[in-house]
Amino acid sequence: MSTGTDDEPRWLSDDEQRTWQAYLQAGALLEDHLDRQLQRDAGMPHTYYGLLVWLARAPRRRMRMTELAQNAKITRSRLSHAVARLEKSGWVRRESCPSDRRGQLAILTDAGYAVLEETAPGHVEAVRGALFDRLSPEQVQQLGDICRIMAEGLQPETGADLPWLR
Repeated sequence: MSTGTDDEPRWLSDDEQRTWQAYLQAGALLEDHLDRQLQRDAGMPHTYYGLLVWLARAPRRRMRMTELAQNAKITRSRLSHAVARLEKSGWVRRESCPSDRRGQLAILTDAGYAVLEETAPGHVEAVRGALFDRLSPEQVQQLGDICRIMAEGLQPETGADLPWLR
């Protein structure tokens, strides 16, 4: 395999290929594991749970839809669909943004907050069992460092803050 030139791709080494495949497999298995746990315990996919968490952490449990989409790393159309489903469950409601008539706020309802409180213990146990209980403290630190470096390098140049990296 070549190390690459200006005209040739920089192919992955055997070690890099094994690491890449392990990363893909672990990511897919972890997401599937968390989706199954949340579907079983709360009737929602992991993505929806993440939206509720973002709203729970926001001031007054509300956030502009565009900001929520950016933070959750999903498209506005996917967010709109997810919020519609969460509204149907009574966990989120939308309001017009007072400072911008075109903007909308997503607001976590008391019922949505209650679902988070009820679901969080099982979810954190699923995360611990699948990830943190399998790693040493040093590996947890390394994984965090690696993920922060990756996120910083992939973040669009919008000047947006990366609150989850703090």
